[in-house]
Parts: sequence; C-alpha cells; structure tokens
Amino acid sequence: MAETKHENSDKEEDVKDEKKRVEAEDLKNKANNLFKEKHFEQAIEYYTKAIEVNPSIAVYYGNRSIAHLKMESYGYALADASKALELDKMYLKGYYRRASANMALGKFKLALRDFESVKKAKPRDPDAQAKYNECSKIVHQQAFAKAISVDTDKKLVSESIDLDAIKVDDDYKGPRLDGSITPEFMSDLLKWFKDQKILHKKYAFKILLEVKEIFSSSPSLVDVEIPECNKFTVCGDIHGQFYDLLNIFKLNGIPSSDNPYLFNGDFVDRGSFSVEVILTLIGFKVLYPNHFHMSRGNHESETMNQMYGFEGEVKSKYTSQMGELFTEVFNWLPLAHLIQNKILVMHGGLFSSDTVTLDDIRAIDRNRQPPEEGLMCELLWSDPQTVPGRGPSKRGVALQFGPDVTDLFCYKNGLDAIIRSHEVKANGYEVEHNSKCITVFSAPNYCDQMGNKGAFITLTKELKPQFTTYDAVPHPNVKPMQYASPLFGLLS
Repeated sequence: MAETKHENSDKEEDVKDEKKRVEAEDLKNKANNLFKEKHFEQAIEYYTKAIEVNPSIAVYYGNRSIAHLKMESYGYALADASKALELDKMYLKGYYRRASANMALGKFKLALRDFESVKKAKPRDPDAQAKYNECSKIVHQQAFAKAISVDTDKKLVSESIDLDAIKVDDDYKGPRLDGSITPEFMSDLLKWFKDQKILHKKYAFKILLEVKEIFSSSPSLVDVEIPECNKFTVCGDIHGQFYDLLNIFKLNGIPSSDNPYLFNGDFVDRGSFSVEVILTLIGFKVLYPNHFHMSRGNHESETMNQMYGFEGEVKSKYTSQMGELFTEVFNWLPLAHLIQNKILVMHGGLFSSDTVTLDDIRAIDRNRQPPEEGLMCELLWSDPQTVPGRGPSKRGVALQFGPDVTDLFCYKNGLDAIIRSHEVKANGYEVEHNSKCITVFSAPNYCDQMGNKGAFITLTKELKPQFTTYDAVPHPNVKPMQYASPLFGLLS
C-alpha cells in the first residue's frame, strides 16, 4: 500500500529530529571535553550551540550552569539551572547547580530549599543528607549572627583587645614588632611567610589595629597624585596567592615611598595563603600610608569570607576574634581611588544611573557590609559588556554596563578612563570601551586551574598605562579553597 504524503512528512521530520539530536549530542560532548580540559569559556560556547540545536534537553543547561559557576557568572548559572529544572523536575543535578549559584550569591535559604528537594527525592542518600545538613548549619549560624547583631551595646573587637596582655614566648623566632613597622620588619615578614610560618598573634593584632585607624580616617574616594619622576603601580585581584604576590614585588620592586602601589580589592579568599597576603598588604599600608593604597573588593565581606575560605583560614591560623577584627578593617576600606583627577579606580564598575558623580562616591557611608543594591554594591560588583546600554549582571548582583555608559560617565566627571578588576582575563588585563575601561587581574592561573596570566599596570605623570604580564610561580602543596566551607568540597 502506497504511503501517504502525511506519512512521508512524518518520516522526514523524524529524520530531521534525529539529525538534530545527534548534532546536539556531538556539540555537548565537545563541550564536555573542553570542560574537562578547564577551557570553561569555550565549553560554554559549545553548550550554547547544543542548546540552539536542541533546546529541550535539561542536561545541556545543567552542564552550561556548572561552566558558568567556574567562570563566576553566578546569575547565568542560576538561570541555566532553573531552566534545566523547568524542563525536567527530576534532574537532581539541576538542584545542586542552582543551590551552588545561590550559595555563591549568599542566598543560603534558597540553596537549602534545593538541598531539601534532593533529600526528599533520595532519602537514603548520605551525600544528599550531608549537603542539606551543612547548608542548614550555615542558615542557623547566620540567623544567630543576625539576632545578636541587634545588640547595640556590643563592643567592637578593636575596643576589647589588650595588646600588653598578649605574651610572646621566648621560643618565638619570627619577626617582632615592639615599635613602629620598619622596612626591615616587612622584609623579615616576607621571608617568614615564604617559609610558611605564622606571625605571632600579638603583632598581627597590632598591625590590624593600626591599619584600622588609617582606613577609618580615609575618605570613601581617595585622591592620589603620582610623584614626579616616579611610576605608580595598580594591581588587581590577588585572592590569597601569596607566592604570586612575592613575584609581583620581584618584578616591580618592593613597595616604598618611591615605588607606590594600589591594590584594587579581592586580596583574600580562594587562595589558601590569604592571611599572608592581607597581613603583608596592610603592613605596607601602615609603613607607607600615603604611598600604598588598598580598595575594597566584593570578597572583603563576611558572606564571601565565610564561603570562600578566608574565615576558615583565619580561624585555623589564629582565632575567630581576629576574624571579627578583619571584618571591622574591611568595612573601612576605601571604595575607589582617583588618580591625578583623571583615572578612577574601583574593584567592580559603573552604575545603574547616568547621574552619578565623583562627589556621590565620596559621600558613600561605607562602614558596613556591602548592600545588595546601590552605589556601593555597583562599585564592588558591576562588569563591562561589549554592547551599548546596560544589562542584567552575569553574576546575579549589580549590572553590566556598555561603552556608551563608560563614555558618558567619563565625560560628565572629566575622566580619561576607569581601571577596574574583578574578572579573570586570559592575558591578565583587557582594554575595552574605546580604551576608557581597563581591567587588571593579578592572580595568574587563578585557583590553580584557569591557566590565565596575571598582570599589573604602571602609570607615570602622563597617565599612559604600561602592562606587565607574568605566569604563575610554584607554591607549597596547599590547594586553593583548603579552608573554604565544607559545602564546596561536597559540591565539587
């Protein structure tokens, strides 16, 4: 019996569908291989192509979600995980991906809901129970911290420390700080840290208390002048990579009044030598308060430190009391620096409004944890985009801003350019928005897996940026995220 036109049409559609299925699977497999090789950006491209060919497969969105997590694009990861669950409510990895994105954004209650969904689906699974228990513990800790924070009579840690009461044993062989910080002390400290030894807690507390006084007397926007015949160096994220910090000093010289620096936020977290990094940086700040500068990054916050390792590292090497003092210090970090009235440096980026002025930045009341919106949030979290206008943030916090936004902000405020950090770049830096937006990232082979170079910028009075790039150097066998929340180990 002859086939009808309708039957022929159905067969042709079946053949087309099968070709699309095979093509999409091939693209997904290529993406998976790229992911295994840690080429996360390229993996995202191939997962996207697979989705374009066959947009109805939950796994494609789930896989792209974890690639976005690796790139710290938490907003995109959240959207992909939610789409995967919309397509298949029984796709349990989707709950894990969405929980990971929400945790990265500090939304632990939402993450807990997803872990609860997995626990209900797999009631006898010890792994699902462990993830639920660990997230539940964080939620309860945050609730307790919030409850005691309303105690207005609570004394600041900085007001309760008695340095004279802290004794230093005779068998302590490390650097001693019985007076003011000197270049010799800082040189000895770098050597001590390089040998993986801990500065005595008395001296760590002393440096923290002194630097808090300096930061608390500084404005939210610091004006910087480049000395005649001198260079000025801007570094981006360090993220606890102490041995790469030492390499910067080897390449560019130790900080001094004749060799000024600005470190542009995200000193801590992820890398497992964050204590060494931050004590080194604040030590130089105390030594050279007018020639060594530090801006706050989005990781200088309690939530980030709790998740990404710094809190755990401080508790391991010192005490929870010192962790609270670090929080007090971070709250006073300046938010931006203005170089020669022409280059604005901040960690994240620009704003949701075209009306923002430099005076608005100066007026920010910054002694707090970063809010979820507003100027302070945007300074710490925003990212540039290639297309004009503004768009939703790939991170799920603040926004993305285009070249026209940068151009108008610079024009209205009499600026030549902005310098920001916050994003891994393959070469350690990127110049975009008609050379008015420069990104610098100073942590090479970020988290021992990204394969990127690090970079720093040197400026002279002429304000023409010169870029120095470098590879990662070897470090002791302590893996990144060693001190991070146990949840990250469970989710890896």
